[in-house]
Amino acid sequence: MSDSHQRYYVPDQSVWPIVGAVALFCIGYGSALWINALAKDQHGVGLYLLVAGLALLFYMLFGWFKNVITESMGGLYSAQMDRSFRQGMSWFIFSEVMFFMAFFGALFYARVISVPWLDGAGNNVMTGEILWPSFEAIWPLTKTPGGTETQAMPWDGIPLYNTLILLVSSVTLQFAHIGVEEKKPAQLGFFMMLTIILGLVFLYLQGYEYIHAYQDLGLRLDSGLYGNTFFLLTGFHGLHVTLGTIFLIVIFLRILLKNHFTPERHFGFQAAAWYWHFVDVVWLNLFVFVYVL
Repeated sequence: MSDSHQRYYVPDQSVWPIVGAVALFCIGYGSALWINALAKDQHGVGLYLLVAGLALLFYMLFGWFKNVITESMGGLYSAQMDRSFRQGMSWFIFSEVMFFMAFFGALFYARVISVPWLDGAGNNVMTGEILWPSFEAIWPLTKTPGGTETQAMPWDGIPLYNTLILLVSSVTLQFAHIGVEEKKPAQLGFFMMLTIILGLVFLYLQGYEYIHAYQDLGLRLDSGLYGNTFFLLTGFHGLHVTLGTIFLIVIFLRILLKNHFTPERHFGFQAAAWYWHFVDVVWLNLFVFVYVL
């Protein structure tokens, strides 16, 4: 066995985890301040802190990617290191599955248990009479106890278009993968570019959908249980699509500028594809359980 397969590369200490932690703190804290200011119709530093956190996160991602790419192309990684990368990406996606399972679990609990209870289901007749006498167990809840009314987001518009867009993007990404394995650079580059464009179109349409929800439907983050679950689930998914698109752009630049990937060594491409397919599967569940049912 060659020396490259016997040794295990241990990278130097890196500042990127600390930078990422600071970025995530700014994003979380800034989002909370911004949302609180919006609820009070005030202006604060939350939005600026959020933007700064996102900028710092993007800086961290590109810097960390650059270091890993340099190490990989420099021949520092062994076969064991490649297996570690695959295991790490698999566990990362599994953690993301659990993340969304928590939000879907909250949605199902609200719809299947909490909403019927408020209407007196089971042995909870007095619960509804005391807490909300005029409540009707229907979903989505378009009226809050405080009297705030909203409209439900229909599924047969932008959500349907975005579903088709993501399904097509998985197909185009698979064609790009075939281009890697069969050494067809033109096919690889074209379908990667097309996948990125589809991802950007998805994000544009979701932004337009949010504007429509706020301005025309009265559907806001503070519109009761329905507004909370709608924006948390779709918003976090949109964040994952954004990260996935950045991932694909980095891979595309490596293909376009450096021609890094070969049929034998293209885990960076595979990792991006795994993540993108995961995002697509999550959206299919969102489309069914948030928009349709």
